[in-house]
Amino acid sequence: MIELPYLNVETPFPPVSTALSDPNGLLAYGATLDAPRLFNAYSNGIFPWFSDDEPILWWSPDPRAIIELDDFHLSRSLKKLANRRQYTVTLNQSFDEVIEACASIPRMNPHSDAPTTETWIVDDMITAYKRLHQAGIAHSVEVWDAQNNLAGGLYGVAIGEIFCGESMFHLQPNTSKLAMYALVTHMKKHQLAFIDCQLPTEHLASLGAKTLPRSTFIERLRKHNDTLDEDGRITAEYRYRWQGGNITP
Repeated sequence: MIELPYLNVETPFPPVSTALSDPNGLLAYGATLDAPRLFNAYSNGIFPWFSDDEPILWWSPDPRAIIELDDFHLSRSLKKLANRRQYTVTLNQSFDEVIEACASIPRMNPHSDAPTTETWIVDDMITAYKRLHQAGIAHSVEVWDAQNNLAGGLYGVAIGEIFCGESMFHLQPNTSKLAMYALVTHMKKHQLAFIDCQLPTEHLASLGAKTLPRSTFIERLRKHNDTLDEDGRITAEYRYRWQGGNITP
């Protein structure tokens, strides 16, 4: 039997060191998905992940998967694809369309041993991350084909200099990888830190992901978390780094 702390609207998160080892990283349940709670979660290395028939579950796994920007694996085929310029890549031009596309693609849930292909991006999550995007914290990368159709993309949450990736999708070959390459290029240009991938997978490893102990991840997260100024407002530097525009590598 699993015993978890219950969070009401005002309850703070427990220390991430108290998260379960089985299932890996399960920390607490309850609370809400409002923008302040989500911002607080990501600022402390915590993220929500749950299905339609579950309460809101909060996670902080150990180890944590990240992609160091200089370690991103640019394959020859992906480099050729980028050099052909058959796609245009943008930042924050169509967040709603990207998250809805990600939600429409069933995928395995790495937090569950049960075989399922149901999406974990439930309606409540979609609504919550759209609000977080409107607050200027969640961001999307879009890949457009020559007919201006959305061909692939990704979305996530930026905490200071770190991008916490949530999900990606492709409707045309390798377009999700192209979105990731463009994100890495953008982050390097603005001297950002690394991409948080949450949990390791073979696909992420093929892109250069490695794992860190959770304690090391939290230390680096705190070092690079400069999202808000002293008045609790998003800094001008943050807005500049994550503003929209063409980011084709």
